[in-house]
Amino acid sequence: MKKIIITTALLLIVCCKQKSESPVVSEQSFTSSKVFFKNLNDGDTVVSPVVVEMGVTSMKIKPAGALEVGTGHHHIIVDGGFINYGEIIPMDETHLHYGKGDSVAQVNLSKGEHTLSLQFANGLHMSYGEQFSKTITVFVK
Repeated sequence: MKKIIITTALLLIVCCKQKSESPVVSEQSFTSSKVFFKNLNDGDTVVSPVVVEMGVTSMKIKPAGALEVGTGHHHIIVDGGFINYGEIIPMDETHLHYGKGDSVAQVNLSKGEHTLSLQFANGLHMSYGEQFSKTITVFVK
């Protein structure tokens, strides 16, 4: 009888633990992850439209829509910084979405100094936070 009770208790613990696990990835699991500009460096002088090649490590690029662990897509924020973890990235003229899984984009910029912030987000456009962002300054001739 004692073995039955212990076995039942263990099964309940295992089943409850499996149901409580979420497919959402925590911010702390990204300690070695990053996004990067493949063809641009901080301080570069460029011509508009600017071709931007985007990269990411520790994640797979997938189109927007499905919420799938370890996947997401790129966004470029013009003249703004990173979006906090879990916040939905706005869709407007300064928050550019590449929800088809693009890794190359053309960005029209006016002459002068601009910041470009690359931000990776999940399938629902929820930001993976500062760990998955990179901001550079470019000068447009």
